[in-house]
Amino acid sequence: MSNSALSLCGQEVKSHDYDRYLTCLFAPEECRDALFALYAFNQEIAKTAEVVSEPLTGMIRLQWWRESIQGIYDHSPRKHMVVEALSEAVHQFSLKQSLLEKIIDSREFDLDEEVPTTLGSLENYVESTSSSLLAAAVEITASNQANNTHDVVKHMGLAWGILGLIRAIPFHAEKKRIYIPQELCSLHNLDLKQLFELQSSKALCDIIEVLTERLRSHLAKARSFRRDIPKRAQSPLLVGILADQYIKRLEDNKYDPFSPSLHKVTSSVSWRLMWANLRSRY
Repeated sequence: MSNSALSLCGQEVKSHDYDRYLTCLFAPEECRDALFALYAFNQEIAKTAEVVSEPLTGMIRLQWWRESIQGIYDHSPRKHMVVEALSEAVHQFSLKQSLLEKIIDSREFDLDEEVPTTLGSLENYVESTSSSLLAAAVEITASNQANNTHDVVKHMGLAWGILGLIRAIPFHAEKKRIYIPQELCSLHNLDLKQLFELQSSKALCDIIEVLTERLRSHLAKARSFRRDIPKRAQSPLLVGILADQYIKRLEDNKYDPFSPSLHKVTSSVSWRLMWANLRSRY
């Protein structure tokens, strides 16, 4: 059951989170199944707002996962593919319960129609989701962490999370949902009606350029500690190499989040990851 569950988690991650799946291939072999379990858990939490018809149902779903996490730490995991696989990862690598609970709690925001007021409030959300997930992944790959690991994980998670929200703008717009901070919408006079009709605009592209500059800053901060990070910790951080590719596509398309290029997988990406991994870069 254990091996089957972990294998199925890997298949789920490959199908729905291909970027992170690729980074797992460069992790130490004994860590890969645990990473697949962690990322499959994240998928289950992240899709909550998509699979429920009303916020109350979403809150019930998140509470089910809170109870499932508690069951894992009480050594009585529920009979669920992802829960059982995550249980093995938790106990094998001593994952912090607080990190997993934070990932769940932060997704309550997705159930509201509230828009982040400032860039800072958006980053608080992204740090709770993306950075917390990355912190758990690094706990799996490296038990002995450098003093600067927290800062690296925080900033890389922010960069990858902001990029993820940029790429998801068409999907969210179709759902009449927006994560762009109100202050940026007001400053650039963004026409939400046009956005919700799935049309790009100069105002939207200008906002995306601002957000892209912000994620570049987080990437630079994460990379400033590169020489201090142990080799084993670096595979989850390879999302930085993937971020570079998406940033280049944004630049080439004048920061239009509706560009189809933001969702294409190029044949060269695996080679770029391999080369970066050999050189201990992220």
